[in-house]
Parts: sequence; structure tokens; C-alpha cells
Amino acid sequence: MEEFAQQFGQKTWLPFSVISARLLLAAVLGAIVGFEREWRNRPAGLRTHILICVSTAAIAIIATEITHLGDFGGQEIRIDPLRLVEATTAGVAFLAAGLIFFSKGEVHGLTTGAGMWLAGAAGLAVGLGFWQIALLCTVIALATFGLLSFLPRGR
Repeated sequence: MEEFAQQFGQKTWLPFSVISARLLLAAVLGAIVGFEREWRNRPAGLRTHILICVSTAAIAIIATEITHLGDFGGQEIRIDPLRLVEATTAGVAFLAAGLIFFSKGEVHGLTTGAGMWLAGAAGLAVGLGFWQIALLCTVIALATFGLLSFLPRGR
């Protein structure tokens, strides 16, 4: 039983406090973007943006941890960081595409879909430790959603 307990979990390369802080920051940044969408009564609001941001941060953290995992018998591990970006981008794009629809000659959901994509990018950035980039992305998103909403929309 003791052997099972030792092998059940993995010791993380990053301190667990850092992992926790990154995931919590991703939740906060996703909530900020999601709250704005929720406030404007748009689809994919608070919960969706939080989950996207946290999940992409978790994927980035897990990818970092895998590269430091000793279970590969000392083999050299080569990872292509673009695969991580491509996979999460494709997943979020799939979700965002489900929100976009055409009705009565108008396209709806593009901005919310773009916000979901941005939440995914912010999550990746936080998960990889680039919180400054994620924070700036969130500020730019809020400025875009808030300040530019007063401009007339092109038809």
C-alpha cells in the first residue's frame, strides 16, 4: 500500500504554491473578461471565460511538468511549444465557433468568440509564467470591449 501511495502522485517540478498562484490568477483574469461579457448579457460569460482561462493555464503547467518528469527513463525529451499553442487554440476556436451565427443579415457572437480566444491565450501565458503578458491582454480586452463599444458598428 505504501508503494502505491508513493507512485500515485507525481512530485511537481514547480512548487505547488506557484502552480496554485498561476491557476488562481488565470481564474481571476478569465473572470474579469467573462464579467464584462456577462454584464453586457452576451453568450459565454463569466463561467465560460474562467474555465477556458484556467484550463489553458493547466495545460501549459502540465506541459511544463511533463518535460521534467523522470518517467521517460532519461530519454531526451524534445517538445515543440507551438504544438501546445496550436492544440489549445484549436480547442478554444472550436468552442468560439459554436457561438457565431448569422441571423437577419447580421453576424452575431464574433466579439464573444474572440474574447474566449483571448481568455485561452491569457491562460496559456499565465500557465507558462508570463503573467505580465496575460495581464496586459486582459486590460486590452477590457478596453476593447468597453471603450470601443461606443463606436458605431459597420454594416
